[in-house]
Amino acid sequence: MDITITPSPLSGKISAISSKSDAHRLLICAGLCAGETTKIHITDTSKDIDATAGVLRSMGANITRESEYFLVASPENFTLSPVCDCCESGSTLRFLLPVVAAACGSGYFSGSGKLPDRPISELMSAMGSHGVNFSSDKLPFSISGRMSGGEFLIPGNISSQYISGILLSLPLSGGGGIQLTTVLESSSYVDMTVSTMNSFGVKVAGTANGWLVPADSQYKSPLCISAEGDWSNGAFFLAAGALGGDIQMSGLSSTSLQGDKKITSILHSFGAHVVSDENFVTVKCGDLSSLEIDISNIPDLLPILAVTAAFARGETRFYGGARLRLKESDRLAATSSMLSSLGGHCLELPDGLIVSGGGLSGGIVNGCNDHRIVMAAAIAGAFCQSPVTIVGAQAVEKSYPEFFRDFRALGGIANVI
Repeated sequence: MDITITPSPLSGKISAISSKSDAHRLLICAGLCAGETTKIHITDTSKDIDATAGVLRSMGANITRESEYFLVASPENFTLSPVCDCCESGSTLRFLLPVVAAACGSGYFSGSGKLPDRPISELMSAMGSHGVNFSSDKLPFSISGRMSGGEFLIPGNISSQYISGILLSLPLSGGGGIQLTTVLESSSYVDMTVSTMNSFGVKVAGTANGWLVPADSQYKSPLCISAEGDWSNGAFFLAAGALGGDIQMSGLSSTSLQGDKKITSILHSFGAHVVSDENFVTVKCGDLSSLEIDISNIPDLLPILAVTAAFARGETRFYGGARLRLKESDRLAATSSMLSSLGGHCLELPDGLIVSGGGLSGGIVNGCNDHRIVMAAAIAGAFCQSPVTIVGAQAVEKSYPEFFRDFRALGGIANVI
């Protein structure tokens, strides 16, 4: 699907969709509460969320969707050798690979798109040291050998999802702990995992250089629980407010552990007018000027922050983002290409970008099968001088299938061609 965006500033009120990151964790914990049923409020689903639900079903969970809720009935006994299609979801693979190894003892994993090429070797190595065998070093592969608990040594600078996956699995394998072998990046995502596990009765303790899950830990259903609003996807529309609109977004918690809630402070630092209260986050345009931004803990914000920088005065430097080359696309290269295609000026660095301000003209953007590139290009298009055509706009279905519905509701003009 290709879409053309006709310039038209966005403004108005909108509700944040449920956090994809939170939804993954809630579904998994609910699926591990032996014999119990959990009702989870998740306003919108997506391909990634559905992939996690699909793998949990293959493990024996009964998962149904009713209006804005998922009902998750956990099995008394897990399926032996489940067939696990992770689709294109890195979260699904990295979270549930250790869980299946601990709960089922064997299984078959597959994936599509760029997922088979995304990093997983360090997680496989850690699991291998705890009794898990792999038929191949990349997807698709079979696993055999029930994963034991104990101490895991995991790097923290490649994917925080490795840590989350091991933590989620430890109550199923007799407990244990994680020791980091490098500095942890995207630490907020591990904090989210720990918080969700606590909500399901598993008390994860922090240690000097990692975490510990007690040997007697068991998942217990809270019966009913809600996913938070999504700061990562909400950031696109909040940035639209900074670029020339007036956006009010409800459903975002100021006490959230999501790292991407930093979008408000960054937009304020750019020069936008930002006000947060218990009901709304409001962002209005301002006189934007350049910044230096460390994206090591907020990598998903790069595409929309780069678009914001393109409309600011001066040069904005992004650094600390080497891991972005391992996302759905090489997100540093894809963001640079997007801005260049729209008439901007961007210098690609090994771990970041230098974006020149002054505005964007318009043009044709390749979505690179990356939902965040497509959404960033759409927001850019609303403020370009001439129309923007996005090739492969269906990539938004990965995390935000109704993005263009909400884009139009705020006054955006988006036509499928």
